[in-house]
Amino acid sequence: MKPYVLKMATQPGISFEVRRDLVPVNNRWHCHKEVELIYIAQGAGTLLVGDHVRNFSAGTLCLIGADVPHYWRFDDRYFENAPMTIDVIAIHFLEIFWGKEFLGLPENNSIRQLLERAQRGILVQGRIKPLIHSFEYLLHINGPYRIISLIALLSKIAEWTEVVLLSSGKVSAGAGVLEEQRINAVYEYTMKHFKRKIPLQEIAKVASVSPNAFCRYFKQRTRKTYSQFITELRIGYVCKRLVETDSPVKLLCYESGFNNATSFHRCFKNITGRSPLSYQKTYRN
Repeated sequence: MKPYVLKMATQPGISFEVRRDLVPVNNRWHCHKEVELIYIAQGAGTLLVGDHVRNFSAGTLCLIGADVPHYWRFDDRYFENAPMTIDVIAIHFLEIFWGKEFLGLPENNSIRQLLERAQRGILVQGRIKPLIHSFEYLLHINGPYRIISLIALLSKIAEWTEVVLLSSGKVSAGAGVLEEQRINAVYEYTMKHFKRKIPLQEIAKVASVSPNAFCRYFKQRTRKTYSQFITELRIGYVCKRLVETDSPVKLLCYESGFNNATSFHRCFKNITGRSPLSYQKTYRN
């Protein structure tokens, strides 16, 4: 699925962008030439990186490589009449902004390897508070210390042990207005209606293709079937509700769109590696 290619507008006098967003931006499937280092201080939703689907919430820190398609889809409550506030610090930089020879220096092996791994998307976990100070600092610093601070932050992440590679492999990026409209229509429609059965004819109509063509198209571009995608969205929804509420597991099973408890428990364990109650206990603690 070809993402929208986003062109970043770098301000005069700076070589890379650091910004704070208080409202959702780029809320679509897209990619860009810049590497993205992003910290979600406040906000929640669904993150798509390549062929990976997961929830994100306050405290999420990710490094996403250049030209890697992704989608920070904030929950609907952030777009309502009285929307909730988000707080996101995003850093965008070209891999060669510091010169073509920089990453080839032996002292920068760890940073070069980090950026290579970022082609799959990297989730940084654990006690990340020391890293967050650098994000705040970069918002206000100017001059050469700005570049030094970014290098120091990337060096720390390169040595970080608690990281998760998200996508199973690099998903090819492409461009085209029609492709952008098609995939965003599919994603938006699915995220709004995944709690009920979505017939193949229905979603194929959203994509303006035949049912058979849609199945081939989706599988070719995402390396997964459409039913797998919906299952991941449903399990992600249940995971979020298990942590945020005291709703019974059986209720969440049917609320999320599953019509069979046995199938739900099997899918939940396949995706998360544990039972719903075990998941709830772990993440609440």
